[in-house]
Amino acid sequence: MLNKFYPYRFELFLITQLAVLFGSLFIPSVWFENFILPTLLLLNLCFGLLLVSKSKNLTRILFALAILALGFVVFEYLEEENSLNNIRLGLYFIFYALVTLEIMRQVWKAQVVSKNVILGLISGYISLGLLSFFLCLTIEILNPGSFSGIETSAISPSKSEQLMYFAYITLMTIGYGDILPITDLAQKASMFIGLIGQFYLVILTAIVVGKYINQSSTDFNKQ
Repeated sequence: MLNKFYPYRFELFLITQLAVLFGSLFIPSVWFENFILPTLLLLNLCFGLLLVSKSKNLTRILFALAILALGFVVFEYLEEENSLNNIRLGLYFIFYALVTLEIMRQVWKAQVVSKNVILGLISGYISLGLLSFFLCLTIEILNPGSFSGIETSAISPSKSEQLMYFAYITLMTIGYGDILPITDLAQKASMFIGLIGQFYLVILTAIVVGKYINQSSTDFNKQ
């Protein structure tokens, strides 16, 4: 069954990523956050497992992380307990870090630059933004008030969305200035996010473009 879907792994993972990020643009927030978003996150976890399914050891590790994270979600829902949020956040971070590294590895080693490789390249960049969000959220949880321009209350869906926005804006080095890192740790994290985003574009994207140019030249010469 997995072999049938494996060729479409990048498409499936990317589609669910985009749906998680931008679904609320098209669906009312209340409906999206309460009913649709949990389903999309579950699908994204499943497609993350599909991405690594060729590596048995990595699949086992990610499957265990996904089960633990989902178990904490169910426990928090049934017990109305939020004390396990930090553990769940850590599990998600490890899960998506491993998936992101696997995406980058597959894109790096691709011999032929196909549509799948391009989609994998896009998905990897989006995954870096998600990891950046987890990093910013962790900093804000451990040291509240690390970022100005966001809600000062405890971690909430609205505050999480603001930090996700900041993470992606920083990764893309746009920096509107509406949200600012004001502690040393937050500032260093912002620098790190910006550097990682540039390294990804300059190194990995350049390699893929170079392979595509060589591939096109070879095909042209054969004609």
